[in-house]
Amino acid sequence: MGTGKGICDGRTVIITGAAGGLGRAYALAFGAEGANVVVNDIGTSLGGDGRDTSAADRVVDEIKAAGGNAIANYEDITDWDAAGRMVEAALAAFGDLHVIVNNAGIVRDRMFVSATLDEWDATMHVHLRGHFCLARHAVNYWRAKQKEGRDPDARIINTSSGAGLQGSIAQAAYSTAKGGIAALTLVQAAELGRYGITANALAPSARTRMTEGAFAEKMKTVEDGFDVMDPANVAPTVVWLGSGQSAHVSGCVFELEGGKIMLEDGWREGPFVNQDARWNPAEVGDAVDKLLSERVPPRKVWGTA
Repeated sequence: MGTGKGICDGRTVIITGAAGGLGRAYALAFGAEGANVVVNDIGTSLGGDGRDTSAADRVVDEIKAAGGNAIANYEDITDWDAAGRMVEAALAAFGDLHVIVNNAGIVRDRMFVSATLDEWDATMHVHLRGHFCLARHAVNYWRAKQKEGRDPDARIINTSSGAGLQGSIAQAAYSTAKGGIAALTLVQAAELGRYGITANALAPSARTRMTEGAFAEKMKTVEDGFDVMDPANVAPTVVWLGSGQSAHVSGCVFELEGGKIMLEDGWREGPFVNQDARWNPAEVGDAVDKLLSERVPPRKVWGTA
């Protein structure tokens, strides 16, 4: 770290939920590529309870020990004013801001028939409001910078999930929030390019607190050979997306696992019928059955046979 030869040399990045798992891996990787890193984490449990600021401090210490630049930040991503203070902290410490990585999230697994309103609201609050608040403040800064004639060369990196792209049993709220984040990314990319801002999203698969509980067997540590589920495997693509080299890439969702980088194809128009007249309700069934027979089979919802 600190050699000045990394692909993010001199760029400043805010990473939310950066004290462990994927967020920590991103923070270390950005630091190793010369970025100034704001390690944001309030240190909550997987369900969003409690506070432990020492978790973010430990990641900052790791980055600095390797020769990098980092500060810790303990603001709540769902608080509008706190999100503004995160941007201000980055500017105060490093003089500029180039990248935000919206990584923080919670999970409240529950079959839909047992889901509660509080769990639903908490999941939407952290994922959707959390993604909104920081990005909105960052965009304010970048838009003003662009109007001053300075190229922001800025990046929004959001976190969706395979659960959001194809659905997941017992994760109705989480899947809904993550699907919303994918759609948000498309809108941000379409609207913000004029200001020098790109927006992309990740659907990462790696060993984290969240996945170890849900997919224990798949997430076991590998003793020999390539550890596919090591979160550090996901980080290089995230760092590249945050670099100056990725300015031509926006509005994409990348599914990342081990050494695989997959570009999601998104919703596309499928087979259709058009009789150029109003349908009789009794005739619709045959038309739909024909369409179902012609479509490309969708990916299965996670947790189904």
